[in-house]
Amino acid sequence: MKKHIITITGFPGSGKSSTAKGVASGLGYEHFSSGDMFRKMAADRNLSIEEINFTAEKKKEIDFEVDRLLVKMGKEKNNFVIDSRTAFHWMPDSFKVFLDLDSRVAAERTFAQIQRVGRKSQEGSSVDEVYENTVKRVESERKRYRNLYDIDITDNTKFDLIVDTKINNLEEVVGIIIAAYQKWLNVPELK
Repeated sequence: MKKHIITITGFPGSGKSSTAKGVASGLGYEHFSSGDMFRKMAADRNLSIEEINFTAEKKKEIDFEVDRLLVKMGKEKNNFVIDSRTAFHWMPDSFKVFLDLDSRVAAERTFAQIQRVGRKSQEGSSVDEVYENTVKRVESERKRYRNLYDIDITDNTKFDLIVDTKINNLEEVVGIIIAAYQKWLNVPELK
């Protein structure tokens, strides 16, 4: 049974949170970001986002706390959009979206955001430093989720829709997702 839930994942810097917020707004759905929750957990422990990822490799409870919440949300909620690395796994009846982006472009975007407004629990003094940290973070997450749940978060074959966020701007990405989601639900397109 298809649920009125959209799960959005992708590489760091691909625009998951901005896209999820835009899709939720466009559909009148609620939005939740497990990345924001993870950043808060890092800040509460005085860790960077990279450091909490490495800590989570040893302390499985960190991931279990987030994942228990995702499972609960998938069972109890409807009409929401979530950006999360693993929500697609915990909410198999959701419309699953993968945002694809070259890792160098992602690092450039993340660095620009850090310079412009800062980013909770994430720092970088150069694009190269952000790139290196991001590569380490992705590898840490791949290792953790493979060991914990036997899933590869970078395998985009598990998704209903893959969107390249390099060639599409935010407004286009949001429009592509909403149109594909409505088709998936067999709902006439919004005008």
